[in-house]
Amino acid sequence: MATLLELNNISKSFKGLKAVNDVSFSVEEKSITGIIGSNGAGKTTLFNMISGVFPPTEGTVIYKGKDLASVKPYQYSSIGIARTFQIMKPLKHMTVMENVTSGALFGRRNIKSAKEAEEYALEILNFTGLYERRDVLPGSMGTPFKKRLEVARALATDPELLLLDEVMAGLNPTETDDAIELFRKINERGITILLIEHVMRAVANLCETVVVMHHGEKITEGTPEQVMNDPYVIEIYLGKEDETDG
Repeated sequence: MATLLELNNISKSFKGLKAVNDVSFSVEEKSITGIIGSNGAGKTTLFNMISGVFPPTEGTVIYKGKDLASVKPYQYSSIGIARTFQIMKPLKHMTVMENVTSGALFGRRNIKSAKEAEEYALEILNFTGLYERRDVLPGSMGTPFKKRLEVARALATDPELLLLDEVMAGLNPTETDDAIELFRKINERGITILLIEHVMRAVANLCETVVVMHHGEKITEGTPEQVMNDPYVIEIYLGKEDETDG
């Protein structure tokens, strides 16, 4: 399988403080890759460099063999990269349908008319389970549906690479299971997923590869099983087992 995304020794400094330091890993086409780590580990900074929010201080981000340094942030959706945000950012004065239609207008499909965008938005709303809420304003929905809207709007750009930033945070177990099922269906459509997630059950169920971040650095990567059984990962992130047991 071909490599879709490649991070080569990327670092990011803010006023001399290194938020991300010398991180390298690759993401295979049509895979699901997870990034885990405690708060402040540099995960969202990493996402921001991949999605064009700001450039790396050092290193390169290669997407489909092309260095993204020359790509403007507004061009990312047209080359097939879409993301959600940890803090949900719906267009609050627009309906769910209008939110998703706006994504369709700025994606890879080169949609020329509002009617065509609306037709594609309806397809996405059906797929993500939001069709019944198409005419409501985002503010009237609960967290699970707001998170789905964030995903639906990103999907409407027709991405090849979907970046999901903690979209399962705050969901109960049933809602988490529903989200896992949706992301499996998205991946089955041939969309590559790179996700930041704290819900380890979701990471174990979805991801083929997991990258572990700590204090801005990648400390290991492997299968979910390898990572979750790594003594250092258990110590710094998953928590030590109670040694008094047994």
